[in-house]
Amino acid sequence: MAYKNSVFLNVPFDKRYKPLFQAAVFAIYDCGFVCRCALEDDDGSEVRIEKIFRLISESRYGIHDISRVTLDSKHRLPRFNMPLELGLFLGAKYFGGPRHKLKRAMVLDKIDYRYQIFCSDIAGQDPRSHNNEVTLLIRKIRNWLRSSPDYRNRVFPTTESIIKRYVTFQVELPALCKVQSLDLRDLEFNDYSNLIVGWLRVNKSARS
Repeated sequence: MAYKNSVFLNVPFDKRYKPLFQAAVFAIYDCGFVCRCALEDDDGSEVRIEKIFRLISESRYGIHDISRVTLDSKHRLPRFNMPLELGLFLGAKYFGGPRHKLKRAMVLDKIDYRYQIFCSDIAGQDPRSHNNEVTLLIRKIRNWLRSSPDYRNRVFPTTESIIKRYVTFQVELPALCKVQSLDLRDLEFNDYSNLIVGWLRVNKSARS
């Protein structure tokens, strides 16, 4: 798949984040890009960090949600995977040669300016807040992708259009899963992505 259209999605994968995750994947595809994330490939022979290296190397864009800094109820520790992968992405941009110097990143947090307390070194990255709201997250993703110099002449769907289409897609998702004999409660990333791509083919967006 094309490097210039690939968006590396570095976000939590837990149940609480699922509504935001699903909305982010839909918004990326509806804007005409391809969503890449660690869930797309479950190869026991590949070390996880090497998979992250590969995904970053294959992606021009990166969306990084560093909002999970609260302590785990069991171990009383925060999750550091997202900040680590953001660091790898920024390192690839800085050290990775001509192609990777064109990488673009969007950093997300739950609340404005909170990152200054726990990750002040990324102040220049201008993190954006989503307030745990699906519609706000879709707006942030759409506007950020729209701002890329590579796509100034491309027609993008409006935020309102993407939100409306996402709501419709979610309503139809149970029936789509039933047709494909998929379990809605345990829907894998690749199956979910394929359902989005198929739905978008039938329900073409404004950019068409």
